[in-house]
Amino acid sequence: MNQGNIQAADKAFVRIENVTKTFAGLPAVKNVSIDIAKGELFALLGGSGCGKTTLLRMLAGFEIPTSGRIIIDGKDMTGVPPYERPVNMMFQSYALFPHMSVEKNIGYGLKHDRLSDAERKDRVKQMLDLVQLSDLGHRKPHQLSGGQRQRVALARSLAKHPKVLLLDEPLGALDKKLREHTQFEIANIQDKTGITFVVVTHDQEEAMTLATRIAVMDKGEVRQIGSATEVYEYPNCAFVAGFIGSINMFDGGIRSINGTASVEVPKLGVTLEARENPSLAVGLSVKVAVRPEKIHITREPPPPGMNAIEGTVDDLAYFGKDSLYRIRLATGTVVQVNNVNSRRAAESERVARWEDKVWLSFEPSSVILLGE
Repeated sequence: MNQGNIQAADKAFVRIENVTKTFAGLPAVKNVSIDIAKGELFALLGGSGCGKTTLLRMLAGFEIPTSGRIIIDGKDMTGVPPYERPVNMMFQSYALFPHMSVEKNIGYGLKHDRLSDAERKDRVKQMLDLVQLSDLGHRKPHQLSGGQRQRVALARSLAKHPKVLLLDEPLGALDKKLREHTQFEIANIQDKTGITFVVVTHDQEEAMTLATRIAVMDKGEVRQIGSATEVYEYPNCAFVAGFIGSINMFDGGIRSINGTASVEVPKLGVTLEARENPSLAVGLSVKVAVRPEKIHITREPPPPGMNAIEGTVDDLAYFGKDSLYRIRLATGTVVQVNNVNSRRAAESERVARWEDKVWLSFEPSSVILLGE
């Protein structure tokens, strides 16, 4: 996907500076600062009530920050009304006019621009070509599929050539397969236009597929900003680790450091080896996390150098491309393991079945240690 090497801090095109927004004295957004580069596809990711949509509405000018400021292309947007901002917004509902054709929907926002009829018609044609709907310009919205209506809404938002396009849960109304396909279409369109996109979503996979960088939000605050790889593989706190993808997480304590860190994990009944880092110190209490797909499941003991735990298959689910195992340890703790079904096999040939004794193993580098 569109994963260019963008250094937003070097030259911020959109700058959110210490922005706070309160409603009836209660903060919805708390002292948020984000720099977004020109041409970046940036995602605001978080659960319901985390402040992401409020932040998007402040970028659009529909809400005014209680404190702080928003700068777009070097201009302070404080006091600038929505219709004078160099931004456009695509709403989750698409908000298409049902009585208008696709062409008229796309061209609606151009009516007050200083364009001739020929220029306006050419702009609409460009947008239809961009979203691959050239043959459907005369149809009404009810004659289109959900994915086609989504593309019409995107084309209408892009027709005025905004400097920044804001997208509020753009794929929320689509089914899973269509959503996956449309993610690639949006990223390709953004890449072709070079317009800065800011996307709000609660869907982790959507954010990770679309965005060059992601801001993970919780309770009005930004907890981490980084690429999909950074927030998934190197979360900076327990919240981000638990919010992005599936993870096994337990309490532990650093017992020694000598090349690797030895971490006692009572709920696992073992001492694990983890990669050493400068923030660790003997005696430190930590959260110990391992992604389910990093864990190998075998019937035989693993080779030396691996963290190893013995357990029993408590439950399993087959999803086609992979299988989810729930392994109960001697301590009673249940560990989740994802095993990729890389070859076609009968049910009797699975790596493990219910109540089988198995070994779980993973490398020290797969252990994530997080301060509490």
